[in-house]
Amino acid sequence: MTRSWQEVRADFPILRREVNGKRLVYLDSTATAQKPRCVIDALSHFYEHTNANIHRGAYSLSIESTDLYEQARSRIAALIHAPETGVVFTRNTTEAINLVARTWALDHLKSGDQILVTELEHHSNLVPWHIAAKATGAEVVGVRITSEGRLDQEDYQQKLRSGKVKLVAVGHISNALGTINPVKQMAVQAHEAGAVILVDGAQSVPHLPVNVQDLDADFYAFSGHKMCGPTGAGVLYGRPELLEKMSPFLGGGEMIDQVFVEHSTYADLPRKFEAGTPAIAEVIALGVAAQYLQDIGLERIWQHEQELMRYALERIRDVPELTQYGPIGEDRAGVLSFNLEGVHSHDVAGFLDEQGICVRSGHHCAQPLMRALGVGSTARASFYLYNTREDIDLFIEAMQNIALFFKE
Repeated sequence: MTRSWQEVRADFPILRREVNGKRLVYLDSTATAQKPRCVIDALSHFYEHTNANIHRGAYSLSIESTDLYEQARSRIAALIHAPETGVVFTRNTTEAINLVARTWALDHLKSGDQILVTELEHHSNLVPWHIAAKATGAEVVGVRITSEGRLDQEDYQQKLRSGKVKLVAVGHISNALGTINPVKQMAVQAHEAGAVILVDGAQSVPHLPVNVQDLDADFYAFSGHKMCGPTGAGVLYGRPELLEKMSPFLGGGEMIDQVFVEHSTYADLPRKFEAGTPAIAEVIALGVAAQYLQDIGLERIWQHEQELMRYALERIRDVPELTQYGPIGEDRAGVLSFNLEGVHSHDVAGFLDEQGICVRSGHHCAQPLMRALGVGSTARASFYLYNTREDIDLFIEAMQNIALFFKE
């Protein structure tokens, strides 16, 4: 039986609290999603009943921990339609991207090569490539955006034609504008140009169905805390044939096969890239979060967010002082970046907080994008499966009051 969105909302204990005497309206899921009871319970249950290290013990608790940890890998693999050998657990998207930048990039890039990024990228999909470029002599080149906030596909193709691009690094969905990039098409074009493609999926995996094999992604990175899971657990998907040839990211326990005084050999995938004791409880809870999203249905979640976004774009017409940024159309996720005439984004966020409404303000770890937009910062409201039209109505009412306050 399909559960109503109000029933889904009831799964999230934090949404019952008040902030500054007002009902909590949480509109910052792009930064961190709230957690359903089943995820919270999975964390506490592990520590109360199973807590032991994995892959090392012959006793019951260790075997149970290992089984739960590997079950989480199976659930993540099913969520993104990937082979389990290609699912590597990391701390977050940032670490997953750094893993590729410190292994594949250092092994394959040289002076004269290019890393193609875009003006839409989060800093986590820029800074690691700057470091890799400095270490290898490669060059980081950016793809422009259009005035609507979409990637300039002609610019992308032109830069691929240079013959120098060895890696394309692109976000599936912009965290600042909600722009959905055509990564499947971009992957085909990258491969035709002889490049591999890494996709930052931090904003896509929580919100819509993702099939990494259909997208033809070579690497795909995402975070658990944005998909109803705990902080400290993320994922790198890599093509197993690429991962096999890559150097390890970290050295130590767990990632080894044989260790001698003079040299070491490495474990099979994916443990080759999971050195040391991992975030066991967090990964297990991430597996629970993945199953939770699967049970509700990613396509259903996506349709719900699309409906909320359409409603929000209609309602902002009631605040003529508000300027929104980002494309209008089907290639837009539930992210509303905006500025209010004459009011700094931090002040907007502060006034909204007084009404119990949580939004983000600043450059959203996307300074190149802010420069392309010609602004120093924006405020950002983002929607998820537990948000409602009532949340948007309260947000719009508060924005109208803020605009009125600054007019007087």
